[in-house]
Amino acid sequence: MGTVELVEISGIILVALLALLASGVWIGFSLLICGFIAMLFMPGIPIGAVLATNSWSNGASWSLAALPLFVWMGEILFRTKLSEEMFRGLAPWLGWLPGRLMHVNVLGCGLFGSISGSSAATTAMIAKIALPELKKRGYDEMVSLGSLAGAGTLGILIPPSITMVVYAVAANVSIIQIFLAGFLPSLIVMVLYCGYIAVWSLLNPDKTPPAPPKMSFKEKLKESANLIPVTLLIILVFATLLLGWATATECAAWGVLGSLGIAAWSKSLTWKSFWDSVMGATRLTCMIMLILTGAGFMSIAMGYTGIPNALAAWVDSFNLSPFALIAVLTVMYILLGAALDGLSMIVLTTVVVLPMIQQAGFDLVWFGIFLVLIVEMAEVSPPVGFNLFVLQTMSGRDSLTVAKASLPFFFLLVATVAIITVFPEIVMVLPQMAFPG
Repeated sequence: MGTVELVEISGIILVALLALLASGVWIGFSLLICGFIAMLFMPGIPIGAVLATNSWSNGASWSLAALPLFVWMGEILFRTKLSEEMFRGLAPWLGWLPGRLMHVNVLGCGLFGSISGSSAATTAMIAKIALPELKKRGYDEMVSLGSLAGAGTLGILIPPSITMVVYAVAANVSIIQIFLAGFLPSLIVMVLYCGYIAVWSLLNPDKTPPAPPKMSFKEKLKESANLIPVTLLIILVFATLLLGWATATECAAWGVLGSLGIAAWSKSLTWKSFWDSVMGATRLTCMIMLILTGAGFMSIAMGYTGIPNALAAWVDSFNLSPFALIAVLTVMYILLGAALDGLSMIVLTTVVVLPMIQQAGFDLVWFGIFLVLIVEMAEVSPPVGFNLFVLQTMSGRDSLTVAKASLPFFFLLVATVAIITVFPEIVMVLPQMAFPG
């Protein structure tokens, strides 16, 4: 298939997707329809068999088994008011910081992202807890949504990460080195996010609720007693995962059990709150799974057309300098992120892109972190940024509003890519310390 035909197919698919989303068709169905349109250009391929295989492989994935459990854990914390206790405990300590409780979005996503390894699960759980609390306390909704969209992507940058594992296998590099390389860049992202929230709050004091009354240190400790149960639960789940006592899915199950135990101990668990948490988790999980199925089918369809490989080969034909190559690859992957999910972007392009990267003199471990950051950008890029879909459903706001709110945090990810490109030792220092050879 020629270049002109591939460009025409890409244009048709993009226009169809935008039209379907604008008309209010469910996101998952919109992606399925666009995948079907792409498959029509490839005669002889059994569309029904491909769709059935993709749907089964997505639903039967063991790595995704943690998703509904982590979502249920968030629902339990939300329905039994344990999330309110957590915010009450954090409020006295964040009162001095511009932006105050909005920093909970970044800190919570960073902490939970290290447990779940999933961007969708991180965004869904923290949004379920944080959005109602921040709205009730009078915080600006746009910054709340944007910080959640951006910080939710930390689930795939802070180890352990499914995306990192997929890249390590595709690039034949050490998974442990990739995990170690992700720590400092994730810290940079969190600092940039918190810095933006602080600066925005200083520039917009009228949109930030007044500071709470000053408390003595003893009073702060008393209020923070509300943090102890949930903090212990998170530490337990995190430590169990780090020590290798359980997988992410098993940790999620322990998290659900711990949430139920804390709710029962605090006498906030009732039959109604339990049932509401089950139904809420079921609805949200079904929504996410439908989107994953649609995105997976569309990714397979794009793979059959050969568009990702053609785009990568086209970039290779320019014989660019190393920094120019990184700049062009950044733009290329952002464009691909408008039509493919992160894992598909990695799987479909690494065969062509990795030789280019090695020839330009970049380390494959460094490039893995670069690629994860680009996937993070795709998660908050319209029209098919997955975190935007999750927040759109959970907040009730339209996709344009959520995308606009996430734009500053998208550019902060771009800034992070620039930082690690100019200073690659930020990524490589920990892997080199652990593996001096």
